[in-house]
Amino acid sequence: MKMQGKKIVVGVTGGIAAFKSASLVSKLAQAGAEVRVIMSRGATQFVTPLTFQALSHHEVFTDIFEERNPDGVAHIDLADEADLIVVAPATAHLLAKIANGMADDMLSATLLATRAPILLAPAMNGKMYTHPAVEENRKKVLSMGVHLVEPEEGQLACGYVGKGRMAEPEEIFARVESFFQRPLLQGKRVLITAGPTREPVDPVRYFTNYSSGKMGYALAQAARQAGAEVLLVSGPTSLTTPDGVLRIDVGSAAEMKEAVLREIPQVDIVIKAAAVADYRPIEVHDHKLKKKSDELIIRMERTEDIAQLIGEQKKKPFFVGFAAETDDVAHYALGKLERKNMDLIVANPVNVPDSGFESDYNTVTIYDRGGEVAAFPKMEKERLAHSLIELIGERLL
Repeated sequence: MKMQGKKIVVGVTGGIAAFKSASLVSKLAQAGAEVRVIMSRGATQFVTPLTFQALSHHEVFTDIFEERNPDGVAHIDLADEADLIVVAPATAHLLAKIANGMADDMLSATLLATRAPILLAPAMNGKMYTHPAVEENRKKVLSMGVHLVEPEEGQLACGYVGKGRMAEPEEIFARVESFFQRPLLQGKRVLITAGPTREPVDPVRYFTNYSSGKMGYALAQAARQAGAEVLLVSGPTSLTTPDGVLRIDVGSAAEMKEAVLREIPQVDIVIKAAAVADYRPIEVHDHKLKKKSDELIIRMERTEDIAQLIGEQKKKPFFVGFAAETDDVAHYALGKLERKNMDLIVANPVNVPDSGFESDYNTVTIYDRGGEVAAFPKMEKERLAHSLIELIGERLL
């Protein structure tokens, strides 16, 4: 098991989502991890230490001044021994402490003393999460190399609907697993394209598509965690660049083609997850087109096929493409795989509810020239990304 014998410290802070952390601790312990729990004073108002003691089979730490072993200092010992520290939920107060190097209780002192990876699962009211001070602290902790499991949107305990609900224990568990997966891509250079492209009509209008870039960014994060050096060529998105990933921003299909062809000689793997425009306006106006009383006709021309150009490379890297389809998915995906000289293709039906474009979920089937390789039901894009990276790594062993 990936987590067998791993020492994981779980920090629990004072939010209603603390009850979810009991399930997380249980899952980690069942997976073979040695779990130590640190609770803030506020957390004990929601869940008792006895609950976590029963689930982890170890004493629970709540007070930095309560030293039970005269031969050591508890928060330093926990910080040194941890393979990973997970804080779920992580309140706005805790984010502020980490961002500013504060250490006034057992949990914050342990976080300041450790050199182990830290994974935070924030949870708070949606207005709090989007407050400029919290956003600034979030950026600061990310710049320190701290990892985040972004909160979800939905109904919050306060009755407010928005982004701030802690990620489910299953998603946090999957992220923890990723820290201990084999470095399958160690020493490999991976180029990933993500997001949409924009094809301008005039200074204020353009053609684009519904791609959010979430799948490509999840793949970049998973590849980096698998040990690869990752270059992310991204169309316009509002997403945060994953830790340790080099990002090149592009706008149009032509810009993406130029960036990919410039970098491709130096990479071992290409994953083309971007939704690149197939057509662009023949004429781009340098002034805003005025509204007319009759119809407007914009003539379009084909953009260059980036996937085709990748497949034609003399020293072609391992090539993974995507096929977003609405019908006869297997037929079109296998045809694209063959025509573009791909090694694997990820086919996703974009008409599945709450899946594909703009969603946090995807439903895919993976094919190679022999046919179906694996089928994944609707799942979080982050989980799917780790499965796909693992499959690529195994192909390259």
